[in-house]
Amino acid sequence: MPDTPATPDHPAACQAHAPKDHPALPREKIGVLVANLGTPDNYDYWSMRRYLSEFLSDRRVIDYSPWKWQPLLQLVILSKRPFTSGANYKSIWNHAAGESPLMTITRSQTDKLRAALTAAHGDGVMVDFCMRYGNPSTASKLRAMVAAGCRKILFFPLYPQYAGATTATANDQFFRALMAEKWQPATRTVPPYFDHPAYIEALAQSVERAYAGLDRRPDLLITSYHGVPRRYLMGGDPYHCQCQKTTRLLRERLGWDASEVVTTFQSRFGPEEWLKPYTVEEVARLAGLGKKRIAIIAPAFSADCIETLEEIKEEIRESFEHAGGESFTYIPCLNDDDAHIKALSAVIAENLAGWVG
Repeated sequence: MPDTPATPDHPAACQAHAPKDHPALPREKIGVLVANLGTPDNYDYWSMRRYLSEFLSDRRVIDYSPWKWQPLLQLVILSKRPFTSGANYKSIWNHAAGESPLMTITRSQTDKLRAALTAAHGDGVMVDFCMRYGNPSTASKLRAMVAAGCRKILFFPLYPQYAGATTATANDQFFRALMAEKWQPATRTVPPYFDHPAYIEALAQSVERAYAGLDRRPDLLITSYHGVPRRYLMGGDPYHCQCQKTTRLLRERLGWDASEVVTTFQSRFGPEEWLKPYTVEEVARLAGLGKKRIAIIAPAFSADCIETLEEIKEEIRESFEHAGGESFTYIPCLNDDDAHIKALSAVIAENLAGWVG
């Protein structure tokens, strides 16, 4: 028997032959669910504590034995850290919208991606976003997509470079959410896009725009990536190598010499060795060597967040200036820039191949 075409009133062949009391089935769609790290609901103590507890309890992020780590986390770290982290979030908070900049930017990115995909494929593709930690949760957004009729879902963690603590844990959460579905959709996950030509082009354009607006050219461009413990690299995580390749491809696209770009890693946590050089220390060292004018970009972040708006623009800038640095230029993340949306749309299109015409 041939398949019955899916329409709003007649969604599937099985529906045509179902009993009268059979639940109505929505028209089948394809879902595109983009995911970012997450954000606290507010910057007060309890909101911060809930968020940090979920984040720092993730074994992909902190892989110490729970029986050692959880007492330290719950009794010591989370008694103090929510106050300092809350103050940092308050300094960058989008008070007008009542949310963090990461939430504001991710929503805007999603809106623009939705418009692009609707223009290309009509209303047969549903686009939404979720967060790995906090709200909106991955499970709630997957459930909404399934309820809306998405029988195929493309899951897109917005991390250009793969790391177990970012891409993998986002995928883990998506797979856990799938376990709760009685009728699981077909799914795909988007691989890292650290070397995608459209992504490199978007990065290069952002650098060129920033440099064009300066009176004097910086002595160096710092590409600062979020760090991970060095043992993750030694254990097979490809993150470090992918970061290095992104920097090289960006430099080659800009046509610059290797001496004009430096790769560093930020956001170190805990006592063990992380990927080096550490951004906060390296900018001070460079200032001491006479590199008084620097620009810094954060290619691993798809949207500006606490690590860029507070850590880079405040803590790392302060380290540079205290060491004698004179001109510090922060180049914003790609955010919802048109070139970035074009790049993300290209990645999505490639991963929807065979699902859409």
